[in-house]
Amino acid sequence: MIRDDIKAAQIAAMKARDTATTNAIRLIQAAIKNRDIEARTASSVTDDDALVTEVLQKMVKQRRESIELYEKGGRAELAAGEKAELDVIERFLPAQLSDEDTTAAIEAIKAEIGAASVKDMGRVMALLKERHGTQLDMSKASALVKAALA
Repeated sequence: MIRDDIKAAQIAAMKARDTATTNAIRLIQAAIKNRDIEARTASSVTDDDALVTEVLQKMVKQRRESIELYEKGGRAELAAGEKAELDVIERFLPAQLSDEDTTAAIEAIKAEIGAASVKDMGRVMALLKERHGTQLDMSKASALVKAALA
């Protein structure tokens, strides 16, 4: 399980006195804890690894946006800190599909449901997320789906 990997990495980072990694892992654990609290009131129970992966993907997206903004603002030191956190977070994500594999999955779904235009994008995205949600950056996938349907 991903949670166990995160806990083991935190212990290893603390033993190695790696404060940057320890702090990043603590941020991950706090975000997961917040998501667990939100999930208590949810009616449906999701798979634990799927929940953790969803949290990690959200954190990756936030870090990438922050890095972009810091670089535009000329704050290289803050961007470097975000990049370090991003590297730690990405260690725990499952292997992501390559662009070629993503395109192949999109084409398979497109052929399966008979999608022909951008109007079918929602259905294609829904199936893509259902089948490969933990292995994809959905913002990149969205651009690939749009290109495939255009």
